[in-house]
Amino acid sequence: MEKLKFIIVGSGWRAGFYAKAAARYPEELELLGVLCRSREKAERVSREWGVYATDSPEELIGRKPELVVVAVSRGMNFKVVHRWLQMGFPVLAETPAGESMEELEHLWELKLLGAKLQVAEQYFRYPIISAGLSALNSGLIGGVDSVYLSLVHDYHAASLIRRVLGLDVGGRLPEFKVEAKKSPCRVELTDSRSGPLREGTVALSDRITAYFTFDNGRTALYDFDGVQYHSFIRSRHLCARGERGEWSDTVIRYSDPSHTVRELKLTAGGVPGFSDMVTRELEALGRSWSPHLRLEQCQDEYAVATLLRSMGDYIRSGREFYPLREALEDAYMWLKLAEAIDTGLPALSGDRAWNR
Repeated sequence: MEKLKFIIVGSGWRAGFYAKAAARYPEELELLGVLCRSREKAERVSREWGVYATDSPEELIGRKPELVVVAVSRGMNFKVVHRWLQMGFPVLAETPAGESMEELEHLWELKLLGAKLQVAEQYFRYPIISAGLSALNSGLIGGVDSVYLSLVHDYHAASLIRRVLGLDVGGRLPEFKVEAKKSPCRVELTDSRSGPLREGTVALSDRITAYFTFDNGRTALYDFDGVQYHSFIRSRHLCARGERGEWSDTVIRYSDPSHTVRELKLTAGGVPGFSDMVTRELEALGRSWSPHLRLEQCQDEYAVATLLRSMGDYIRSGREFYPLREALEDAYMWLKLAEAIDTGLPALSGDRAWNR
């Protein structure tokens, strides 16, 4: 397999996952360098990550990267992505694709002009989620008509909602209505990115509840509070229902062709087509089962690595692994959800360039 040579623009928490992927899979990923905002930050990244880092775009361009991974703050994402696309580089951009309708439509225009852009939506590549989606796609529970999602936020949730409901397969994307509200709630902070918290701090957090109704009759209930990403007292859930069964967290219960009720327990194995990238940590997870839907960091690291491999294939073949029209739709669904919260009224989908 031809090695993919890439650079990372950004040096934050998410950028680190791409650096880890290159270190874990050196036979197929080569990180040429990391672009930082300042020389001081570049020196820190170089020292802590063990990679080449600089504050000079020219230096990294001189290394002739095939791919630019943009992992900057959300507010800067569109501008940085646009800059590197305009220079002619293929870009893998962190989510979301854009924060306004104007940005989303501009990215679509760039694609039509030949720009190579994919968005790094990773949750459908988590092995445990992939296993559930594969079961749904096989028709195990029949046609899925509703989903309850309390697992991930905003555009990530939109991506999973579409995939669970089967709204991601060609043709026109359905029109939809979304009703939403934001409710403040108090919760003790028990976990964080850096580890468990034991101070007993109680913080005020916002829980967002939204109800999506699609014009094909399918529905989605979104219910999420950001504290769920790192908490030992706020769990995460997914429940998808079809006429012959239900996917509930890590269990699928269904009626087979003989009308005998069966139970399938989902474990975190490898994603189809990427079994050779499975790590020891994932192998250990694959040998165990838990009723709780956990999205461990090793699943995230594996998912990011598969995205990089898929990006290499996209650059060379043009095959999209997460079609840009779907990435734009996910960001658009998030924008309409935000509109419903801001106005207190149902938000209706409308004309968008990628769905004509």
